[in-house]
Amino acid sequence: MIKRSAVVLVCLATMLAMGVIAGQGRADAASCPDVEVFFARGTVETAPPVGLTGLAFSAELRRQLPGKSVSVWGVPYKATDRFSNRRYVAQTAIDGISMVQRRMTRIASVCPTTKIVLGGYSQGAVVTTYATSSTRLRLPERYERQLTDLPQVLPSSVADHVAAVILFGAPSDRWMRDIGTPLLRVGTPYRAKTYRYCIPGDTICNGAKVGQPNALHVLYGTMSAAAARFAAQRIR
Repeated sequence: MIKRSAVVLVCLATMLAMGVIAGQGRADAASCPDVEVFFARGTVETAPPVGLTGLAFSAELRRQLPGKSVSVWGVPYKATDRFSNRRYVAQTAIDGISMVQRRMTRIASVCPTTKIVLGGYSQGAVVTTYATSSTRLRLPERYERQLTDLPQVLPSSVADHVAAVILFGAPSDRWMRDIGTPLLRVGTPYRAKTYRYCIPGDTICNGAKVGQPNALHVLYGTMSAAAARFAAQRIR
């Protein structure tokens, strides 16, 4: 089953990579879509910038919103696997958070009728969650002194433009504690719009101690239809 699912996702990526990632450039009033998906891929996930999970989710959301224009923006952060260098990982994640926040602010200003859908898988779910935080991100002092461009809390007026937040395989509280990182808490204005998917047995999100992901962690593309349905219901 795992092999079959992996083949399906790879084929999906091949067929849809050109069609799904429309609208990667800067937002401007003349090209405002009905919906813009922001998606942050998982660690070194293939099919950048959105990854296989983002491709599957975006394709399903388009299918479930006939007649609406859906643009997709993949967060161009590094999604690094250099976990032995925690400062580097923290900085690349912060870079991704800042990118998301800047684009959210711009879309809200330039495209006020566009509905934003935030999504992320694994490490990307961390980036997406922190981007919505209601409190300033605080890291251990020994890291914070070396980091730049720490993200700020976005005003609630920006949150009003977000229709849904979809998190696939986001690390559990225990996993985050084990690596000494702030827990994942979606900001108050976004909580009623958020759905967090965790496959039973996925050791990244199920509360197991920190360690390497198991085979279940790569199957979130199979949940794309349900996730897209959740988002679409808040857009129609």
